[in-house]
Amino acid sequence: MTVRTQSTAGRIARLRKLSVAGIATAAAAAAALTLAPSPAHAAEQGSAGVGAVGAVGAAAAEAPAKKAKQDQKQYKNNLDGWIREALDVMKSEGIPGSYEGLHRNIMRESGGNPNAQNNWDVNARNGIPSKGLLQVIQPTFDAYHVNGTERDVTDPVANLTAAANYAADRYGSIDNVDSAY
Repeated sequence: MTVRTQSTAGRIARLRKLSVAGIATAAAAAAALTLAPSPAHAAEQGSAGVGAVGAVGAAAAEAPAKKAKQDQKQYKNNLDGWIREALDVMKSEGIPGSYEGLHRNIMRESGGNPNAQNNWDVNARNGIPSKGLLQVIQPTFDAYHVNGTERDVTDPVANLTAAANYAADRYGSIDNVDSAY
């Protein structure tokens, strides 16, 4: 049989009250964050319209948007952008290569024209002309295509990553290629 003294019962009652108060405070804070205006709405209202909790809520809402924007890089639709995007894809897939190695080979193979097509070499005579920035033939493109890129041999990023993947398999890296490959 347990005998509680008055002081023990009083302590338990106070503890219960504090627990309920703590839960209520946490719920109120969560509701305040949920009801905080979006960053755009907060900016419309100006700083006078946003209280301390609203400012915290706006900052909390802004953080995921900033992170998503950082995660989704924007690349220019030009040779520099294509190379940079290809390098990011290559890095994520473990394909070696550098900006300089890609650029040097692109300039030699296509002069930077993603629609370049070789209609005179042995591959062209056999009906499979080399195409794109790094002059890849369709069977090589198909064999070394990198998932997550387009399935079009003349798509700049798909062409660069497939060619770099092939060069890595055959020569160790696109950086090691100094002539037609």
